[in-house]
Amino acid sequence: METEKTDFLIIGSGVAGLRAAVELAPHGEVLVVTKDVLRESSTEYAQGGVAVAMSDEDRVGIHFEDTLKAGDGLCREEAVRVLVEEGAQRILELIEWGAEFDREGTKLDFTLEAAHSRRRVLHAQGDSTGKEIERVLINKVVSLKCVRKFPFAMTVDLVMRDGVCCGAYILKEDRMHQVLARATVLATGGGGQIFSRTTNPQVTTSDGMAIALRAGAVMEDMEFVQFHPTVLFAPAAPQFLLSEAMRGEGGVLRNIYGEPFMKKYHPDAELAPRDVVSRAIISEMVRTSSMYVYLDLTHLDARFVKKRFPRIYRTCLQYDIDITRDRIPVSPAAHYMMGGVKTDTMGRTSLTGLYAAGEVTCTGVHGANRLASNSLLEGLVFGAKAGQAAIETISEIPDPGELSVTAPSEYGRIEDYEEIRTRLRRVMWDRVGIIRCAESLRAAREELSCFLQILEHQYRTREELELKNMLQTAILVTEGAFQRRCSLGAHYRSDFPQKEGCYYHIEWQMDRAGKLVSTLE
Repeated sequence: METEKTDFLIIGSGVAGLRAAVELAPHGEVLVVTKDVLRESSTEYAQGGVAVAMSDEDRVGIHFEDTLKAGDGLCREEAVRVLVEEGAQRILELIEWGAEFDREGTKLDFTLEAAHSRRRVLHAQGDSTGKEIERVLINKVVSLKCVRKFPFAMTVDLVMRDGVCCGAYILKEDRMHQVLARATVLATGGGGQIFSRTTNPQVTTSDGMAIALRAGAVMEDMEFVQFHPTVLFAPAAPQFLLSEAMRGEGGVLRNIYGEPFMKKYHPDAELAPRDVVSRAIISEMVRTSSMYVYLDLTHLDARFVKKRFPRIYRTCLQYDIDITRDRIPVSPAAHYMMGGVKTDTMGRTSLTGLYAAGEVTCTGVHGANRLASNSLLEGLVFGAKAGQAAIETISEIPDPGELSVTAPSEYGRIEDYEEIRTRLRRVMWDRVGIIRCAESLRAAREELSCFLQILEHQYRTREELELKNMLQTAILVTEGAFQRRCSLGAHYRSDFPQKEGCYYHIEWQMDRAGKLVSTLE
């Protein structure tokens, strides 16, 4: 096993990881590990925009209240306050580094999205906001000589000594590396790939969540998974997200008979919170025996639609759908995980030496349901905070020195990897998806238990390691959903539809015997 050392190890290269790298760079050597190319992350695919209270009609306090309302009573107010109060500083910083957000004349152009009471969502090139933010951050990181990149490298587990995180074991080109660091930042994103229908890229297999759990970190609120209501549904088409902003600009949801239906489900109709819209779409699909509904923009000015949603327009044309003339077939898909590694507002986890930021975490900023377009802002704000915390506390963490580790003499093999992965994802979608109940969750538990032997071994291929991580996270999501016998935000149980008695957090930790232990907070 090869050993190398760095001051700061960052695992993940989305918005949170890159922003942490920028923060840490002046204070030591930084190594950014990513299992694909640097730019491949959920950030690149984020269309909707970034929410920030900077317009003339908006206030930080209003953004704060909208976030709490969307979170359905489970947000941690301190975390939300950090998000909304520091957001403007992070956006102005991006602009200074070259970010080109859409403008109306010389002013930034803010748009409206579901559950926002003000126009506060910034976009870039209409619907390529994440891609623009990532471009700017990558350019910034590349310009910093003390930041090294370690692409096509799969993080296997964290290096732990006496309860302190000292780095990570990383598999690259079939060789195991022990990377020792004074501080480690997890920024691996979410785990949408545990569901068969998801907007997430292939790399989002919940790796950071699983390795943190195995190291002994506290996990929280894993049952809260947000499903995006409008994802392209067409033969041979990818599960391509159709931005929330399309409804914000006047898009109408219609069933297969062409009837608008959202008013039946919520007074805000198409601008209702995502969980409400997703369940309404599922209800209409069941009622009309269809696999999709329509998102209709045909009543809007064609030139405006093409200019406002250029990437979506071009992508849909590839599948013979002209969004200015045709109704778009859509159905929901898994999109964002509100639960994850529990951190404070500085990105500190329960493990000394380990910090985390972005979707891999649960800061409490999203509560039971994320407000649209708060995710990119979260990555920027808390990526910087995690970097600041690592800088402040690194002197208190002992140098890992030289750790002698022998690589495992035997590795497991998963012969039917693809079959198990497909089955896992289908179980999670069918049994632990948008609408849950005791019967479906018990069935999921039973099916997932058939694969528990996978967790007992170590592996030396990316595909097998990803499957192990997906299974570990799928079990957490299922167990959390089973324990929470009520409905709140994105977690909906048809057998327990009430909210009463639902305002608590569920924490998870693995004991020394490898058994999951839960506590209520």
